[in-house]
Amino acid sequence: MANVVVVGAQWGDEGKGKIVDWLSERADVIARFQGGHNAGHTLVIDGKVYKLNALPSGVVRGGKLSVIGNGVVLDPWHLLKEIETIREQGVEITPETLMIAENTPLILPIHGELDRAREEAASSGTKIGTTGRGIGPAYEDKVGRRSVRVADLADPATLEARVDRALQHHDPLRRGLGIEPVSRDALLAQLREVAPGILQYAAPVWKVLGEKRKAGKRILFEGAQGALLDIDFGTYPFVTSSNVIAGQAATGVGMGPGSVNYVLGIVKAYTTRVGEGPFPTELEDANGQRLGERGHEFGTVTGRKRRCGWFDAVLVRQTCATSGVTGIALTKLDVLDGFDTLRICVGYDLDGQKMEYLPTAADHQARCTPIYEEMPGWSESTEGARSWAELPANAIKYVRRVEELIQCPVALLSTSPEREDTILVTDPFVD
Repeated sequence: MANVVVVGAQWGDEGKGKIVDWLSERADVIARFQGGHNAGHTLVIDGKVYKLNALPSGVVRGGKLSVIGNGVVLDPWHLLKEIETIREQGVEITPETLMIAENTPLILPIHGELDRAREEAASSGTKIGTTGRGIGPAYEDKVGRRSVRVADLADPATLEARVDRALQHHDPLRRGLGIEPVSRDALLAQLREVAPGILQYAAPVWKVLGEKRKAGKRILFEGAQGALLDIDFGTYPFVTSSNVIAGQAATGVGMGPGSVNYVLGIVKAYTTRVGEGPFPTELEDANGQRLGERGHEFGTVTGRKRRCGWFDAVLVRQTCATSGVTGIALTKLDVLDGFDTLRICVGYDLDGQKMEYLPTAADHQARCTPIYEEMPGWSESTEGARSWAELPANAIKYVRRVEELIQCPVALLSTSPEREDTILVTDPFVD
């Protein structure tokens, strides 16, 4: 039996939540391996909507173990509120069903304050479009070796030492940005108060998952955001602060690369992004407006309107390569219903030269203009289709052309937010 990594293959918001939920029925463990609560998953189950930020999507499925890995940065106050919200919707969450890696770094209130202050102080053209939730500064503290981690909450002396080290760095930064110094005693009091709620879920995740793997259990590795926001391979600097691509899955939970058998890339049938940065196929016309309205393109976390554009096969081919994608789940095909003509980006024009990949240099990215291929659309509805026979001929042609251009097969096809409205081509869990 295979262990599966799910990654977004665009700029996030591809519909990973539904796919992870759909796959979680086949999995024994669902492990979140990177990111923070700046990303959101929306699940629709039997008409009930669940909005998750920090919790793995598997928590809404009974009998599964959900894991928050060390590759995540965790806001403990937000997590406890999220747990309470999901419990109010009838979902049972206990230390037997949720586990947090002991070496997971925490997002502190000072991280969010710094995040927002720096974004406000940024000059025009240099804003990243951050959610202001402290994810970036928390990752900075992790690599700067000044994080407070989950395990530190259990020992008062260690906790004080960690906070003191963090404040040696943060107080000078705050002075430079005109922010009041941190109240050390108040921060420590907040951490002591939240500690019992978090520590009940703490565990050596690397050990538990290793044992699960040896016992033949199926593990589903869940990422946040999308590969084009990867700190190394995304549209830098307009990216997130962690590695999003599939190679991070093993590191983010403490397992070796051999623990991954199948990489499923989630791909929207068109393209969207939230925040600043290059977007070659962005549409600022009636077609872009139509995609946004039909696709309900608003951020799960921020409510920000997403930028919309035609499908960019160049970018998806690139992210499939950097994540080693085995097969894709193509989502939101139904949003394209009713278009007379569809366009797919098959290359870029950069100062008269054709490019078959997105260049690394930011100034080159900004000058790339899309080269389009046109295809006929379809008037019939694809919403809710559960077999190829229910799809219009032109919709099937569109899917097949996408496969050719990105050089990767479709394993799943999603035709609505409902988990049952899915066409299965290849089961990722069958090795």
